[in-house]
Amino acid sequence: MAQKTVVIYTDDLTGEESAEAATHSIIIDGVAYEVDLGPDSYDKLMEAVNPFLRAGRRVRGGRAKTTPTRQAGGNNDTAAIRAWAKEKGYDINDRGRVPAEIREAYDKTH
Repeated sequence: MAQKTVVIYTDDLTGEESAEAATHSIIIDGVAYEVDLGPDSYDKLMEAVNPFLRAGRRVRGGRAKTTPTRQAGGNNDTAAIRAWAKEKGYDINDRGRVPAEIREAYDKTH
């Protein structure tokens, strides 16, 4: 039986499908958030936070240290999941969220 996986990226702000959606991390008061945004929504985010970024101080090293968030399936090594999925013939992009069905298949075999 042949199997085809279709990945649809959705802008979390607008709910619209976007092939250009990318995951962005935001840390506020020590709480890390991830949001998938298309280019227009990302521009809106940057417009809203730029005054605060200009007034703020960068964290030493340029990145805040946080504990990685766990996603469904409990595995955070997206690079390994993507490599495995490509090896197994899944259609997966190099960026954005790893689809739940691919993450579940990976978790079942590991």
